[in-house]
Amino acid sequence: MRKHIVAGNWKMNNDLAQTQALISDLKKQKQTSSAEVMIAPAFTNLWSAFESLRQNSIEVVAQNMHFAANGAYTGEVSAAMLKSIGVSTVILGHSERRAYFNETDELLAKKVDAALANDMRVIFCFGEELADRKSGAQEQVVESQIKNALFHLDASAFEQIVLAYEPVWAIGTGETASPEQAQDMHAFIRKTLNDTYGSAVADEVSILYGGSVKPDNAKEIFSKPDVDGGLIGGASLKAEDFFAIVNAF
Repeated sequence: MRKHIVAGNWKMNNDLAQTQALISDLKKQKQTSSAEVMIAPAFTNLWSAFESLRQNSIEVVAQNMHFAANGAYTGEVSAAMLKSIGVSTVILGHSERRAYFNETDELLAKKVDAALANDMRVIFCFGEELADRKSGAQEQVVESQIKNALFHLDASAFEQIVLAYEPVWAIGTGETASPEQAQDMHAFIRKTLNDTYGSAVADEVSILYGGSVKPDNAKEIFSKPDVDGGLIGGASLKAEDFFAIVNAF
């Protein structure tokens, strides 16, 4: 059975004191759903977050990692480094990493391989831009991103992979993606998996939605049959809002 997952991507927000305060607020919230809950603080605060949540069910995950095990990669962090502080899940392929840091499908394939080799779980992000959606190329773009980065893997690898669809065109653009549009794309993603790996994989992979999920729209989005949770940005920075989304299941 697919897992329901709600992951908060804190991006480049919150210093150490702010991270500790937000975690304290999160620990006061009551969870009424069975969803897995994750937060992704900045690298500098991962260890503090892990220590603070060691006895809590909220999992601390990383926002990114390098594909190399070690070496002359100034400013980068390896999978082994993350594992050494208790972090065993990493977000890869986020639209901001693709747009601002020129991460390609080929690079992301190497990162995915490195994460899996270190027994890490991957939240793999992908999604189309506004121009792709307006030209009707959204399915082609999404299929290409998934296949180029993931379809060299054996079927068993998908036990460690969570997919996260980000309609980039609907994030901070004034455009709005409807729950029906989310469902349509999630169904297409699952069909794409099924066509290559079969239903045993397609039916078990969780697909998260990363299109500006908020407390007031989470319940409708999560009610769609192929939406298994959310990758949450801004709303994850307020404990009450974040848990309102978690409890929308």
